[in-house]
Amino acid sequence: MSDSDNTSGRKPLSLGGRSSGTVQQSFARGRQKSVVVEKKRKRPGAAPAAAGKDSAAKAPMSDKDKARALLAAKAKQLGLSEEELLRRQAAIQRAKQEADAREAKKKAEAEALKRREEEDQRRLQEQKEREEAERKAAKEAERLAKEEAEAAKRAAEAEAAAAKAAAAAPSEKPGRAKADKSRGKAAAEEPPQPDNRNVLEAMGGRVKQKRSNPAAEKQQPSRAKEPKRRQGKLTIQNLVEDDQDRQRSLASMRRAREREKARRAQGGSGREKVSREVVVPEAISVQDLAQRMTERAADVVKYLMTQGQMMRATDMLDADTAELIVEEFGHTVKRVSEADVEEGFIEADDAEGAKVGRPPVVTVMGHVDHGKTSLLDALRATDVAAGEAGGITQHIGAYQVQLKSGAKITFLDTPGHAAFSSMRSRGAQATDIVILVVAADDGVMPQTIEAINHAKAAEAPIIVAVNKVDKPDSNPDKVLQELLQHEVIVESMGGETQAVSVSALKKTGLDELTEAISLQAELLELKANPNRSADGVVIEAQVDKGRGPVATVLVKRGQLKRGDIVVAGAQWGKVRALVNERGQQMKEAGPSLPAEVLGLDGAPEPGELFAVVDTEARARELVEYRQRVKRDKSAAARSGGGASLEQMMAKLKQSEIEEMPLLVKSDVQGSGEAIVGALEKIGNEEVQARVIHHAAGGVSESDVLLAQSSGAPIFAFNVRANKQARDLAEKEGVEIRYYSVIYDLIDDVRDTLQGMLAPEKRESFIGYAEILEVFNISKIGKVAGCRVTEGVVKRGCGVRLLRDDTVIHEGDLSTLKRFKDEVPEVRAGTECGMGFIGYHDLQVGDQIECFEVEEIERKL
Repeated sequence: MSDSDNTSGRKPLSLGGRSSGTVQQSFARGRQKSVVVEKKRKRPGAAPAAAGKDSAAKAPMSDKDKARALLAAKAKQLGLSEEELLRRQAAIQRAKQEADAREAKKKAEAEALKRREEEDQRRLQEQKEREEAERKAAKEAERLAKEEAEAAKRAAEAEAAAAKAAAAAPSEKPGRAKADKSRGKAAAEEPPQPDNRNVLEAMGGRVKQKRSNPAAEKQQPSRAKEPKRRQGKLTIQNLVEDDQDRQRSLASMRRAREREKARRAQGGSGREKVSREVVVPEAISVQDLAQRMTERAADVVKYLMTQGQMMRATDMLDADTAELIVEEFGHTVKRVSEADVEEGFIEADDAEGAKVGRPPVVTVMGHVDHGKTSLLDALRATDVAAGEAGGITQHIGAYQVQLKSGAKITFLDTPGHAAFSSMRSRGAQATDIVILVVAADDGVMPQTIEAINHAKAAEAPIIVAVNKVDKPDSNPDKVLQELLQHEVIVESMGGETQAVSVSALKKTGLDELTEAISLQAELLELKANPNRSADGVVIEAQVDKGRGPVATVLVKRGQLKRGDIVVAGAQWGKVRALVNERGQQMKEAGPSLPAEVLGLDGAPEPGELFAVVDTEARARELVEYRQRVKRDKSAAARSGGGASLEQMMAKLKQSEIEEMPLLVKSDVQGSGEAIVGALEKIGNEEVQARVIHHAAGGVSESDVLLAQSSGAPIFAFNVRANKQARDLAEKEGVEIRYYSVIYDLIDDVRDTLQGMLAPEKRESFIGYAEILEVFNISKIGKVAGCRVTEGVVKRGCGVRLLRDDTVIHEGDLSTLKRFKDEVPEVRAGTECGMGFIGYHDLQVGDQIECFEVEEIERKL
């Protein structure tokens, strides 16, 4: 095809610079065909798309596309999607990075530990070198002093000898003396010769002088004055010249030092021993003790070996052994104890001039349901009892009431029922005045007597409040007469105890009660110093969800402020917030003011003293000591201690006791203690309840895991389990019981322990029989033909075989027949056949005693 024939206007595609645009195409059997190759022009609209397809088809794959294709192939090979493969690779990368980070951290810690050990070793080496240098310096000073004394002694002897020789020597010749005298006179009369150099300088001239080297002048005298090494040697020249100033040789001095060392070893140290006061704690290592005595540790170890104790320098000594060692080495002992850290925690009483008046702290005590909380509600014009389960106060409440007169009174409300004896005791210890509430229709009850004993033990004055006088069957006079039996004598009967008749329901007699409290407070003259660091007592503690550990405290002295560092028992912390009984924030709490403290690291034990300390280091020191003492006590209680035979037998007997493990969680710490105390009293020598853990706060997952591992149920008193704990308990099969009244909890535990008791077995004799004939039956064995002489014989009952009134066998009947039939029982006067299980030694004339065993359920 030529250019002229190209009517479409397309330009043919030329290949390899050829002029022709044809290509020869070969086919089978030698056929060929010319094909015209033309370049197709692109249309303006479709050109980019076509070009894009061409380039996409012909362009090489980029690195990103290759990586994506490789990733897809690998994911397909592993049977994963690309996203899953990417996530897996990312997780592997993160794990590698975390492993590298852990390895780096471990390496850094190892390097830091190595540096610390090297630093300790270096300091120890420096200390040893310093001590060695001091010892060498002391020895050198002693040697120099001794040599100076000897030199002075020798000089004195030489002077004495010279004086003696001068006195004994003859007088000198007169001619020689005269010549010397004239020669001296001439020398004295001769005028001094003028210095030519000075005269020339005075006339204005200059004389050339040799310039001196100052450095050489400085160094030369020092070398000249330095004693030479061989100066003191005995040489032929010194012997010929008869040198009188010859010094001792080095060998001589060495021999003298060796003789002196031997003399010291035989006759003791030449240096006077210094007696020191050595502080000896309860436990100390041999090396530390040697350092405090400034003795060598090897000497102390050697002394212990002579006493028959093979110990190393790192072994620990008790205080008594350390005291013996210190006294043996000639030092004085000062014994100290770890308990010394408690000194200064509670400061001494303040001066009277610094004290001011404070509100009285009044504790309301009495029997359960006698109206203590209702009386306090009437005084506070609030309703606290409605929130208590069954109207019973479950834990101590602390409130401050302001009277119409402006006076303030702090009230502590204590539980009345038997389980909370310890809480009443704490309330009495922290109080100034005790209000003894007695119901006029009920009289004096057991908890009333216990409250009287607590008040007397705390030496707190009592005000008797006879409550419920509005009831028709009330008899206040009877109550006051019953109180006489317990040495509580009211004023109307000639005593000193105030008595007020009140009605919490009708709110009568409240003014008289507050007046009595104010009068008693005036007599007590209650004062405290508010301008000092605070201390007081912990009334209650709990773990509140959202607020953490919360302690209700009563300040006795000083001002408790936010930011103070407080130590309460084995807990400490910085006060983050102070909250009063109405939930209001306070900046500070003064004397006799109850407050809730937030910021402690745990819930302290109720009744513990608290105080403000200066630094966190002091707080940690106190808390660590108290926690260590608590751990040691618990460990000693668990181990039981002792290795005597009696103690071992007692422990074996105790191990036979069947225990019921429990885990108790309560709303406040005091309630938990009261529950544990009540549960410990339940049981006997066979069964008892064992509380493996008790704490304040809700039931958590860790509590469920502990209960599951111990096989114990969880008793929750006024608290609940969170959702995670409930799900875990359901999964692990842990029972969680919820209670709001303590009596229900105690009754359930008592019923469970009673079920664990083995029933009591009681035998009752039901009949006697006599063997008349013994028959030998091949398949059964021996069968006794008997006559029932008394009572009745039942099949399946227990039997004893008596021969000559001696029991030779006890077992059960295998068969009881009347003629050929099995019968359930045979009565007196009737003959029967009896077979015994596993026993065939039967003789005519033996007696058979039949009895039944009755199991009786036991109670605690």
